[in-house]
Amino acid sequence: MRRGSGVLLHISSLPGRFGVGTLGKPAYDFVDQLHEAEQIYWQILPCTPPGYGDSPYQSTSAFAGNPAFIDLDLLIEEGLLEESDLKDIPKPAKADAADYALEQKYRPPLLLKAYKRGAEKYAADFHRFKQDNGDWLFDYSLFEAFRTHFGEVSWKEWPEEIRRRDPEAEMRLIFELTDEIDAVQFTQFLFFDQWRRLREYANQHDVHIIGDIPLYVSPDSVEAWAYPYLFRSDHAIAGTPPDAFSADGQNWGNPIYDWHHMAEHGYDWWVKRMRHNMMEYDFVRFDHFRGIESYYVIPEGAPAKDGHWEQGPGRALIDTLRYHLGELPIIAEDLGFLTQGVHDLLAYCGFAGTKVLQFAFDDPNSIYLPHNYPRNCVVYTGTHDNNTTRGWYVHDLIPAVRERVGAYFGSVDAETISDRMIRAAMMSIADVAITPMQDILGLPESARMNYPSISLGNWKWRLTEGQFDSSHIETLHRMTHAYGRNYRAWPQPDDHPLQEQQADAEEAQTEAPAEAKKTRRKAPAKAKKS
Repeated sequence: MRRGSGVLLHISSLPGRFGVGTLGKPAYDFVDQLHEAEQIYWQILPCTPPGYGDSPYQSTSAFAGNPAFIDLDLLIEEGLLEESDLKDIPKPAKADAADYALEQKYRPPLLLKAYKRGAEKYAADFHRFKQDNGDWLFDYSLFEAFRTHFGEVSWKEWPEEIRRRDPEAEMRLIFELTDEIDAVQFTQFLFFDQWRRLREYANQHDVHIIGDIPLYVSPDSVEAWAYPYLFRSDHAIAGTPPDAFSADGQNWGNPIYDWHHMAEHGYDWWVKRMRHNMMEYDFVRFDHFRGIESYYVIPEGAPAKDGHWEQGPGRALIDTLRYHLGELPIIAEDLGFLTQGVHDLLAYCGFAGTKVLQFAFDDPNSIYLPHNYPRNCVVYTGTHDNNTTRGWYVHDLIPAVRERVGAYFGSVDAETISDRMIRAAMMSIADVAITPMQDILGLPESARMNYPSISLGNWKWRLTEGQFDSSHIETLHRMTHAYGRNYRAWPQPDDHPLQEQQADAEEAQTEAPAEAKKTRRKAPAKAKKS
């Protein structure tokens, strides 16, 4: 990755009139703002359908897109909905908080109406999409249609013959739910079409999107139901040992992969997953990368602190992905308990590692202090799992750490800490500096996105209309120029490293997913802006 800077803001946190942010006009407006501030990167969280607790890291599918992000105004422009269809949608109770319950109440009937109006209109493109994504789309559509049919309960509570996928019982249910299954597939068609157009618009405006791949999938996911052979049969689950986020460790609840089975089958599921994400995003943040080197295993029914580490696939997985896909545009989230083996794997891969400034002051010789960075890394003031920088400074620092912060920055207080941390990230040698939007705005702890040890009540913070204004854009613009991170410092297109990576990946593929292909559908009005 070339030297640059960017902003961390999830799609759900965009402003707008719906319960969560969408891929519509506010997203295009945000791209324009990033372009004006000469930010090269827009980092988001996983865009897969969230599971328990609305967490994007507990998704019901490793491949599907989140239907809540489909912009309904764009569907009106395409004639799939009418303005009158939206007249009864209530406003979210709070403009600065996502309302997932509201989304679940009004959105499904509207998407079903769009399917009935659009399946024939876009029949050719829809058919091609289903063909090109058949290796995940059909099972996902069964999973979602069945789950709705059985009252939105976990697949583990479905009738036994459907849980174990008895062919005759499943076929009877498929015939009963044919339209519902097709509607799920059309919803995915709409999501990936809107996503493709937004990404193209971003790239045309010198903004490159950093996506996010969680290592694990949810226990209540289509993968856990449809492909049980991907996971260990002893029902062990993933988590972490006691750490700074939790004194007792964390029990994530995710099923653990059967890495031996995956190796015997050439890691084919991972090749498909990474290919899918490389076609979705310009760069990919690999969450919990250290789990590739070794992973934490919690026996069924045991507390997190009683878990243990086991050896992961390591180089074999990375070598297989490179063999099939070429160079991998990956950012490794290498935080947490790091061993020499993790450091060696990252060095072997050559991926950019992750540095977090909020971790820098716990130790006078911390690797997270800017003067200790290598060039090949991505620095954050904080991540989605951290407090806001202002909240961190006010609430989280013990006296010794607060003293080190003051010694490093000089005179600093709650009003100035966010600016000082952003500048430290920007002026560092790190190739990429990413700032959460909350820190750009200098927001307090109430704007925090996630508490890792708390499963409910997270992922709600949302940007309000006009909150990210011209003064913030101008400040970012000045810092970006001062520290040599503006996009005009990049090489000419023929020398663009991203294009080389994508060319390698495309050459290695036998067939690209449909969301990467251009359709004949009308582009949104916003995307026409020059």
